[in-house]
Amino acid sequence: MHAHSTRTAQPDRPPRPSTTTDHQWLWAAAPGREFPSGKIPETPHGKWLWFLPIRALDTGWRLVERAVQDGKLGPGAKVGTLGSTFDGDPTRRPVIIYTADCTDENDVRRVLLALRDLGINDALAYKTDEATELGEYGDRVSTYTSPAGTTKLVRRTPRYITST
Repeated sequence: MHAHSTRTAQPDRPPRPSTTTDHQWLWAAAPGREFPSGKIPETPHGKWLWFLPIRALDTGWRLVERAVQDGKLGPGAKVGTLGSTFDGDPTRRPVIIYTADCTDENDVRRVLLALRDLGINDALAYKTDEATELGEYGDRVSTYTSPAGTTKLVRRTPRYITST
């Protein structure tokens, strides 16, 4: 006599960035937002950048995704998947948390504090969408940084900005 087991259908699980290879990014939107497709071009968006080891990517992304969907962060977030063309460290992927207006330092700080309240204590960098659109990447393009374990917001002059 053979034991017979019946498989029950698994509920749809959200995609995991550590195993997704058919999309470069997974996205999360705040309530009432269609992000990124509903992004208003005249608003100067910016983003906090959090680089995670692939082994911690799913857990970190779920934390950020839920906070965005609960309206605790900015208008949206995205995470690089294993299918991304990320040129940085191959053992890490970026989690990008958007703010509504990169010129609003109070909102940039508010999102930083919300990330720290979630338990995200790594060093973070803040970059404008303008820098990304200009193809600027790397440590020297950040408008702000926040050292690991602090709520300190350090203003920087990004290398792509020239003073007159």
